Amino acid sequence: MLDYVISKYNFWIYIILMMIGLYAMIGKKNLVKKLIGMNVFQSAIILFYVSIGVKAGATVPILSGHGHGHEAIDVASYINPLPHVLMLTAIVVSIATTGIALATLILIYRKYNTLEEDEILKIRKETGA
Repeated sequence: MLDYVISKYNFWIYIILMMIGLYAMIGKKNLVKKLIGMNVFQSAIILFYVSIGVKAGATVPILSGHGHGHEAIDVASYINPLPHVLMLTAIVVSIATTGIALATLILIYRKYNTLEEDEILKIRKETGA
């Protein structure tokens, strides 16, 4: 049992990264730290999905010379590219989300002169905005 748990060390690393990101999003009051936590969380999920798409001893799904004959193709010897393609899309979405969040943080800083959540809420309460 212990050997099985140790052999899946990469999944434990992903769980640790996810918990670090979740803690930063929930526990920190600085908005930049929350954004960094969100990026760590997203990265852990992306790494997890890429790792489940890996198969030991498999090859990339590029067929050459199989278009003319009727021989069977051993699909078990190929890697499933779907998780990798989906995570490539997730990376693009993550970058776009980070860019928009950083632009929003700049606007928040210009308006409130701080990025601390408690101070922003206090200013909003005082001004009624």
